[in-house]
Amino acid sequence: MPDANSLYGPLDPAPDAGWVDAGPRMGFFTDTSVCIGCKACEVACKEWNGVPDSGFDLLGMSYDNTGALTANSWRHVAFIEQPRPAGHRTPPFAGTPTGGSASAASAAVAAGSAGGSGTDPGVPPGTADAAARMAATARTGDASAEAGVSGPASNGTAFLGMPGSQPPGRGTGAQERTDFRWLMMSDVCKHCTHAACLDVCPTGALFRTEFGTVVVQEDICNGCGYCISACPYGVIDQRKGDGRAWKCTLCYDRLGAGMTPACAQACPTESIQYGPLDELRERAARRVGQLHERGVPEARLYGHDPTDGVGGDGAFFLLLDEPEVYGLPPDPVVTTRDLPRMWKRAGLAALAMAAATVAAFVGGRS
Repeated sequence: MPDANSLYGPLDPAPDAGWVDAGPRMGFFTDTSVCIGCKACEVACKEWNGVPDSGFDLLGMSYDNTGALTANSWRHVAFIEQPRPAGHRTPPFAGTPTGGSASAASAAVAAGSAGGSGTDPGVPPGTADAAARMAATARTGDASAEAGVSGPASNGTAFLGMPGSQPPGRGTGAQERTDFRWLMMSDVCKHCTHAACLDVCPTGALFRTEFGTVVVQEDICNGCGYCISACPYGVIDQRKGDGRAWKCTLCYDRLGAGMTPACAQACPTESIQYGPLDELRERAARRVGQLHERGVPEARLYGHDPTDGVGGDGAFFLLLDEPEVYGLPPDPVVTTRDLPRMWKRAGLAALAMAAATVAAFVGGRS
């Protein structure tokens, strides 16, 4: 087991940073299985923290308009489209063809509807007689098509493309749609237990808060960029025209006032949950168990393990696929983990060179 001051392994970061009587470590748990991609977290983050506008360009990547975490996007909602059913959920377009008109089956369904609109496109509600006429019309139209007769059916009834509650084209026999699912995740700074950005910052602009989070003091940052290359997640970024480093602060000012971070407060589905990290880990483990019981075996946690390469993250996730699918490194390691060993080896090498120099000098004089 590494000692408490090592650059890797489990530890409580706030007391290790010198905070006396620090409370429980706080953090985020993001459950991607209930994320709907609404981007409320992105908007709330920008509004509260005064983050400059961004994301107005179409990236050609589905509905993802920010692309990644940047100095101007401290929250990033990723959209990943996969050609597979949505886990335990009923595929929304399974067996649904594209294009075409209402079918006889649709008319039969409409007969049982007492609402103000039909249950299929172009099928009005009505009595059983009306449904029978619709069914007969559909059969007549099909027969006319087989006989090579163009135009609407003999009684003049035709599908006009009026909207209904069912997906368009059901029952036409056209080619079926492809099943797919969306994976959505609101990414954010991980607030690592062992934060390499803290280790390499030469000015002390980055510091560990009493809540265990990592914050950049923009008035001290000199824009050297060391933290950017040190971050194993590629989270920190320099703002164009500014040069200083910017990232999520986990709303440090709100935490000090006993408030919830803006993104978690705005999330309508509670995909982003804030609280004591130990409680969040227990809650996340229960959630994974629930999903496994419901037939989603691929559900897994990411960044929750205190024994991983960064000592566990202060912001961890429930994923529905491999981390790489979401653009996350599969096995992140704090980039400064081996610094003590490297300095020790460098010192030994320097001593060896000094000894060799002295030996050569003494030998030359003798």
